[in-house]
Amino acid sequence: MLDYNPLWDTLKRQGKSQYALINGGIDKRTMDQLRHNRNITALTLEKICGILSCTPNDVLTFTEDPENR
Repeated sequence: MLDYNPLWDTLKRQGKSQYALINGGIDKRTMDQLRHNRNITALTLEKICGILSCTPNDVLTFTEDPENR
């Protein structure tokens, strides 16, 4: 299961808002996907990391889905 909480923490730590991502080319549909922990492409992840000068670990974590045990 994807969890994008690290992204929101990274934005806060850097003193940036979601508009930094939108202005960097992340569209509003993708922002909605991030807010709801839905899948994004590797290209989008790369773009976010470029905008924030961070690594994927600063954007997302993977957790085990309890329903798939």
